[in-house]
Amino acid sequence: MQYRSLSFLLLVLTSCAAPRPGAEQKLSELQLVLPTLSTPVANYVHAVRTGNLIFLAGKGPTRADGTRVNGKLGADLTVEEGYAAARLAGLQQLAALRLELGSLDRVVRIVKVHGMVNAAPDFTEHSRVINGFSDLMVEVFGERGKHARAAVGMGSLPGGMAVEVEVVVEVR
Repeated sequence: MQYRSLSFLLLVLTSCAAPRPGAEQKLSELQLVLPTLSTPVANYVHAVRTGNLIFLAGKGPTRADGTRVNGKLGADLTVEEGYAAARLAGLQQLAALRLELGSLDRVVRIVKVHGMVNAAPDFTEHSRVINGFSDLMVEVFGERGKHARAAVGMGSLPGGMAVEVEVVVEVR
């Protein structure tokens, strides 16, 4: 094969460079530890796969000690506390994905996120809260972590938890 230009050769060489770190390596680099999921307490499962899509059941913000972040945004919790809670929900979802797939490196893309915020009636910063989840997905998956999203307020959530997040993921 003949190369017609030096710029083409450089393009070929740079495309052969070492691949970006996978999601599992990123978790390690970020020093993130995924929780162990408990068995669902009702008649549902953590994940359902159909074709190359996985639909993840809603997960809330569970701390490492097993306690949940509860409360209403705009009444009991600040936006910053809500952001941290949404990030915790993200760790739960990553744990569910790994449980289903064996490795997060099989994720092609985070497709759709539905973020629910337990909010006081006059609270309007739902998007800023759910950014805690979205930012985590981009930290772990890079551009593949960017997704379509809804961030909505709810009058209440199960057990009084601060946030709940559902996710649709494309996998290989």
